[in-house]
Amino acid sequence: MEQYLPLFFVGVIGFSLLTYIILDGYDLGVGILLSLAQDDEKDQMIASIGPFWDANETWIVFGVGVLLIAFPAAYGLVLTSLYIPATIMLIALVLRGVSFDFRAKARTQYRAMWNHLFAFGSVVAASSQGWMLGAYVMGLESTALRNTFALGIAVTLPALYVMLGCAWLLIKASGSLYAKAITWARWTVLPMGLGIFLISIATPMVSDVIADKWFSLPAAIGLLPIPISTMLAYAVIVWVLWHESLLEQGFAWLIFVGLVVICLMSALGLAYSIYPDIVINKMTIWETAASTASLKFTFYGVALTLPMILIYTVFIYRVFSGKATKLSYE
Repeated sequence: MEQYLPLFFVGVIGFSLLTYIILDGYDLGVGILLSLAQDDEKDQMIASIGPFWDANETWIVFGVGVLLIAFPAAYGLVLTSLYIPATIMLIALVLRGVSFDFRAKARTQYRAMWNHLFAFGSVVAASSQGWMLGAYVMGLESTALRNTFALGIAVTLPALYVMLGCAWLLIKASGSLYAKAITWARWTVLPMGLGIFLISIATPMVSDVIADKWFSLPAAIGLLPIPISTMLAYAVIVWVLWHESLLEQGFAWLIFVGLVVICLMSALGLAYSIYPDIVINKMTIWETAASTASLKFTFYGVALTLPMILIYTVFIYRVFSGKATKLSYE
């Protein structure tokens, strides 16, 4: 029991953050795209994420909360090392929330300003998350090479979010916005794929620990399903995007599924690269875990809370399924 409890909580944290990246990723992506749309399309974009975006952010709060309780030493190290980008991200998320509400209540001449601030907050939040992810993968060490790597993730992650946003709009939007979502996705899919490819190559080059894990036999053979699945998912996305007949037949949802597969494979690859550390070369899972008594107490809270969040998430997505309806603040 003592050995497996820390693994359980690491799994919960990983699942929560992966779910956050997918769910909040698409609404951040929609936010980034907001400035490219016409006024009536902006309302449709906001309507497509309106019922979900607050709930989506629950996952990062839950994941970070579990990290604090189950691995307090790791929480302290990670948040101290990433204090500045984390603060910038939180300010950007607050700006998004303020802009979301004020755009509906502002006079017509000020609405464009709040739309731009919503888009700006989305870009900054996505880039901050990318920087934090890159810095974490590099073991929270600050060197010129590793900062350049973090900068690469800070550019690539927003591209992934934009693709998720486009895929979401292909599911929820209609009319001219649907057509624009296809165009935006076609613009973004190649830079996103190139970014993921370059990051995949750069990661083992800047981290000897990760290189040893991925390029030693027989592990290298056993890990082949991860890059193969990623490439197949990317191929499906490109195939659907450039075949009008598939889009017309309602297969646009395959783009979102393909992106989910890419996110999942990336998460599995990252988990393998880091294990058994919770911070590479600094702390193992068991070294930083709270006492067994604390973990047992927390286990019951997580076992109660996690299913409730899952049920609530599934419920709201079922209730608000289908195409987005006309935006109303009545």
